[in-house]
Amino acid sequence: MRILGVIPARYDSSRLPGKPLADICGKPMIWWVYQRVQNIEDFSGIYVATDDQRILDACVQFQIPVIMTSKEHTTGAERIWEVSEKIQADFYIQINGDEPLIDPEAVRAVIPDRIPEDREFGSNIISEMREPSQVMDPSNIKVVFDEKRNALYMSRTPIPYPFKRIDFVYYKHVGIIGYNKRMLDFYKYSEPGRFEKIEGIDTLRFIDYAKTLQLRVVKECRSLSVDTEKDLVEIRRRIARMEDEKGGQQDAG
Repeated sequence: MRILGVIPARYDSSRLPGKPLADICGKPMIWWVYQRVQNIEDFSGIYVATDDQRILDACVQFQIPVIMTSKEHTTGAERIWEVSEKIQADFYIQINGDEPLIDPEAVRAVIPDRIPEDREFGSNIISEMREPSQVMDPSNIKVVFDEKRNALYMSRTPIPYPFKRIDFVYYKHVGIIGYNKRMLDFYKYSEPGRFEKIEGIDTLRFIDYAKTLQLRVVKECRSLSVDTEKDLVEIRRRIARMEDEKGGQQDAG
């Protein structure tokens, strides 16, 4: 089974332009993301998919496999679709390019035991939310699913509503998603559905059209998405500390 990891990376982020190239301890952010996942044995290859020459040049400089894609794409899934037109694989895994501390085990967890070839199929990582503040935060996308862990709905509001009982575990969507080729083709050639338009969650496209999106639970996924300058400062602090600890261990050895 050929599995491809794809890291979509665009330059024109609305909140933090150029963030894939943001310096973190002397290396661009995209380098740190690639380093976190490059040793996952399940992958046949990992590529950055970008729309910008500056990101492509940085990838070439640091020997990161990279593919130039169209500037017309508005989502990571569309960018991965273009990669799927150029490189054949059984399954394509979307790895966020703004999570330099992404957990490799969470990425591995999105790989299903079996990948259907005769229908559209995708998988998505979810994790438990332990704090009420997490549940109320609209940036955390809440997920409900059936007994087979197929996605039923996603929302920025707490669902289900705790009307008759409060003893309930809420789960959030984590931006690690896998697609077979049929699912990517569907996404590329379909229009946003009604719930996708209302909630502003592009993954809802699959639920709007009754496609199979299998949810896979990981206990914890503590990665931090870099969306603001404040996030970038925090990531730099964490990675600097990790590098200092690693250096101390090497000196001790």
